[in-house]
Amino acid sequence: MFIVTNRIPVAPGHEEDFEDRFRNRAHLIDKHPGFVKNLVLRPIQRRFDHETGDWKDTKEQGYYLVQTYWESQEAFWDWTRSESFRKAHSNRPPAEMFAGSSVLEIHEIALSTERKS
Repeated sequence: MFIVTNRIPVAPGHEEDFEDRFRNRAHLIDKHPGFVKNLVLRPIQRRFDHETGDWKDTKEQGYYLVQTYWESQEAFWDWTRSESFRKAHSNRPPAEMFAGSSVLEIHEIALSTERKS
């Protein structure tokens, strides 16, 4: 399994528009060979304070995590070279939707404790 995570700082007030972009997407990635799933994770403004052991509300910038899961690295690289990828990324959101630059991270699973059904 190969996971690609885009950490995106969404500007306050643009959260719903950002999420709507994923709700209303063309679903081109869903049809690509080797694609497994896509998750859009919304940040929660709470942090654990290790000194006190308490959870505290915070005002610091959170990051949405947009994760795509792939059967292999090659499936992901093939997606990035496809015409469907270009189409899926052609409608750029307005710059004011973001509170900074996004960070793209790629990982492979080293260990999993996932339960098998």
